[in-house]
Amino acid sequence: MPDPSQPRAPQGVPLFEERPTELVVRDAYLLGAAPLALAGLFGALGLALPGLLCLAATLFVAAFFRNPPRLIPEGEDLLVAPADGRVIEVGEIEAADGSKRQRIGIFLSVFDVHVNRAPIAGRVVSVERSGSRFLAAFDRRAETLNVRSAMRLETAGGLRVDVVQITGLIARRIVCHPQPGEWIARGARYGLIRFGSRTDVVLPQGSEVLVRVGDRVRGGESALARLARGAAEAVA
Repeated sequence: MPDPSQPRAPQGVPLFEERPTELVVRDAYLLGAAPLALAGLFGALGLALPGLLCLAATLFVAAFFRNPPRLIPEGEDLLVAPADGRVIEVGEIEAADGSKRQRIGIFLSVFDVHVNRAPIAGRVVSVERSGSRFLAAFDRRAETLNVRSAMRLETAGGLRVDVVQITGLIARRIVCHPQPGEWIARGARYGLIRFGSRTDVVLPQGSEVLVRVGDRVRGGESALARLARGAAEAVA
């Protein structure tokens, strides 16, 4: 659960209801039903190898959609990882208005937890979907071409942070539950990406980045950066 020291939602701002919260996301039951049924059928027919393969596929689906609880670190300006995975990018980018921001990119393999968490507490300013391709998540072109969902958060201090869910080569569905106007707590689960994917965080210039390329991070638990008080905002 998010720590009680986090900034509270301003009066009158609705709270986002964290989800998914079940230990295994419900998608697993739908996608795992077919291979489990086939495993039973092959077992009844005495076909051990196909049965074992289907059972392995069922266990893989269950593991993929696991949703373990996490201990959210304290710190009002601390930004946590929005996903499990490996840091593949830390660097400066140019925003649409020409100003500079910092971006941290995280690659999620099919073996990582794919439930996404809010990196910082804040009000949801917007949720925008774009893109049409399904390139491999580590392909640099995926940053701009792949199907994505970008959620912009505004902190209690007025800073804005973007968290971007990006599909990968075999990912075909992005789930992002929050609605503009809602307040979401740091570390709160808010959606997921089915199968291999990438999640980026875009920060105000001047933020202190706490990770390097190659680091392994855990969603909601690993500290990515610390927002600088009074950092220049890239988006009006």
